[in-house]
Amino acid sequence: MPRPFSRLNRGSACPPSAPRGRSVLRPFLTGATAAAAATLVLGPVTLPAGSTPPLGPLAQQFHLTLEPGQRTELLGPLFFHEDRGLPGDVTTVWSIPPLLSHGFNRDIDYEFYDFLWKGATYNRYGKEYRIQILQWLSFAGGVTQTDTNVDRFTLFPFYFQQRSSIPEKNYTALLPFYGTLKGRFFRDEIFLFLFPLYSQTLKRGVTTDNYVYPFFHVRHGEGLRGWQFWPLAGHEHKTLTWRTNNWGDGEPIPGHNRSFVLWPIWSEARDGLGLTNVVHQQALLPFYSLTRSPGRDSTSYGWPFGVTHTLERERKYEEWGAPWPLIVFAQGEGKTTRRVWPLFGRARNSGQESSFYLWPVYKSNRLFGGALERERIRILFYLYSDATVQNKTAGTSQTLRDLWPLYTYRREFDGRSRLQVLAPLEPFLPGNTSVERDLSPLWSLWRSQHNPTNGLSSQSLLWNLYRREAGPEARKCSLLFGLFQYHSDVEGRRWHLFGLPLGKKSPPARPPDGSRRGEIEAK
Repeated sequence: MPRPFSRLNRGSACPPSAPRGRSVLRPFLTGATAAAAATLVLGPVTLPAGSTPPLGPLAQQFHLTLEPGQRTELLGPLFFHEDRGLPGDVTTVWSIPPLLSHGFNRDIDYEFYDFLWKGATYNRYGKEYRIQILQWLSFAGGVTQTDTNVDRFTLFPFYFQQRSSIPEKNYTALLPFYGTLKGRFFRDEIFLFLFPLYSQTLKRGVTTDNYVYPFFHVRHGEGLRGWQFWPLAGHEHKTLTWRTNNWGDGEPIPGHNRSFVLWPIWSEARDGLGLTNVVHQQALLPFYSLTRSPGRDSTSYGWPFGVTHTLERERKYEEWGAPWPLIVFAQGEGKTTRRVWPLFGRARNSGQESSFYLWPVYKSNRLFGGALERERIRILFYLYSDATVQNKTAGTSQTLRDLWPLYTYRREFDGRSRLQVLAPLEPFLPGNTSVERDLSPLWSLWRSQHNPTNGLSSQSLLWNLYRREAGPEARKCSLLFGLFQYHSDVEGRRWHLFGLPLGKKSPPARPPDGSRRGEIEAK
């Protein structure tokens, strides 16, 4: 009896004690809808080792190339089922792109559903969950890190609600009429009444009362008092205060003194009061703008496109711009810049370098100086992008290359690589698993993968119209969605047409040294 093709992937997700066979979904003969229903109702089933799954355009089954596991595809890009990972961390995913996908990992207690890509999603980690519909209606809850049940309901941007066993965490808000929010919109707490007529916010101990937001407010906190009637005038003053950090030590919070009149025409600020590094800023626009501090002096005349002179004493460089930021020249130990925008530009300091020519035709950025060095070249924004990360310590590199919308290519530090032809979204959302799962199967006309760690490689054209798999000990090729199959391994070569065997040819005997030289020469 011929052995199954599973010998190609010896890192299979099946534990050694499990029977060697193929996990497939039933039934196949009624199309994608029936297959999805069978998955939900019956679950996966196991066929005996050496059996052959249904052939033809209804199903294709193969082992994953880049990681342990196997995948079943039905009707080209319309349905797939996948198990990937090693024992103890196996993730199961099935999808009907782009309508619906479901995945779970029982080992880490994780589950998700996606409907119409991101139209509606459900995600659960342990007892924590979140449901959202069009980023407009959402539910969230579960046990937090403090072992407290918290449940949220949001009908954005009108209704916000949270319920907890701790009364202090409860809140309800019906915008714009009345309510309280806690830990939302980058504020510790928000109270509103007929917004924007009145609202009160609390952030890091500072309370701000807004009247007809954003025009008038008064602000108070520890050592802080301020007011503004925007854009006419405003003033805020804070003295030096202290707080206790996570290690129990006291650390200073510097004070400041800030004012404006007819914003943004005149403004003045002194930051860092109470410490040695006081920064003074003053602006009367469009005539001048200046900054004075122990480490940096900068003066601009005719802001924003006038003459700017900056002297960086701490970073040790001097810069001139006329008009800034279009034409800039800087020289010193800390920075070197030559820029005449949009013709050309080049800037470099101790840790990074950037350049452009005929912006945005060509642009490059480079980070260096540590164990990792990163360089990215872009042509016409995202039309072409080539990003490389080098690990100087390990002597390895990672590459991400895109030519929109024709292809995307990625090679990892361990040498695993993946090429996809037609990639309209992938260059903008690199590494996005939901795009790869719910959308990429629809337009990926060609897929090529290679894994040097186990010697496996695979290629697929037009959703497995043609598919080839190869490994150190076996290779497999199929045409017309598996109607014709060729399989070669140490036991010989076999052909199938419409699922019927056409013959088998045994390999020549191996040389005494046990190598495959004679077999390879015969091929």
